[in-house]
Amino acid sequence: MPVTRRELCSMLPAMLIPAILPSEASTAQDNSLPSTIYPFEKLPVRTPNGTEIRAVLKGKLVTGESLEVHETMLVPGGSPHPPHHHVHSEMWLIREGTVEITVNGTSSRLGPGSVGFVESNDEHGIKNVGTTPANYFVVAVGPGAS
Repeated sequence: MPVTRRELCSMLPAMLIPAILPSEASTAQDNSLPSTIYPFEKLPVRTPNGTEIRAVLKGKLVTGESLEVHETMLVPGGSPHPPHHHVHSEMWLIREGTVEITVNGTSSRLGPGSVGFVESNDEHGIKNVGTTPANYFVVAVGPGAS
């Protein structure tokens, strides 16, 4: 079906709008966490109740999810806070030591290389049940993580 010059000219503005206006993906990308590295020695440290917490990153992904990552070092017998729950999901990556993670009243011991996961709104807590410091990363994803 042939298109007249007049019809082509009337379609031109609609064809140019995507090229002129930023797309949702590019807008999200502009506000998202950039690709970068986080050297351990440059991470800021907080020490509430003898617990060392190093903030790694916090923000939004290009796909829209909130992401927060921090590293925690617990002294033997230490716990960063009482059991709690929140909207975002959380994962623990255990580097050193032995921890006990309790999810909805069920406890499990985890050592180096182990991973724990809690979905949104499940009550959870973590405690160092070993005789040496426990070191782990927390990865939080979802609403409220950033």
